Amino acid sequence: MPSLFVLNSRGATLQGDTLILTGVSPSSIIFADRPVRSAGHQPTVDVIAEWGSGDDSFTKNPPNATVSALGKDGSVKDAVVVLKNPKLEGDKLTFNVQTLEGDLAGADGGAAVFIDIIGRPFTPMSFAGVARRSAFRGAMYAGAVGAAAYGAASYYPYARPACGYYPYPPCY
Repeated sequence: MPSLFVLNSRGATLQGDTLILTGVSPSSIIFADRPVRSAGHQPTVDVIAEWGSGDDSFTKNPPNATVSALGKDGSVKDAVVVLKNPKLEGDKLTFNVQTLEGDLAGADGGAAVFIDIIGRPFTPMSFAGVARRSAFRGAMYAGAVGAAAYGAASYYPYARPACGYYPYPPCY
């Protein structure tokens, strides 16, 4: 069950409403949620190309992300942002952002951007992610009825997804 992907870079700066990543890795890391516990890679250019694809795309529903950057003095700076309008030019990636908290001031080392991909289009488990996210929201806003829906959604009431070679999770 895909749940998170990570973009790595040699540096990150947050200038007003723009996040600039320099030296972006050509490959993004994708983690899978329990019980699968698998991980894989996807070309960063494909991650950006798929940004606006699908009914619940990141263009229509921008993701939250944590940007974690290192300082050469060993410090860590974090910012939580909403990512919008990615532009990849070579190994430079820029996003328009809304900063929710934090700052990257003083960060002059490597950086990682952790993006939640629940419901992301073209992922093998995107239906599960949407169902899980919808059920979770239902639990938060509808009390006991929502909690029952959350519990029911965790039992996989849909057909088991394909498994095997990347990008699919391992078969168990």
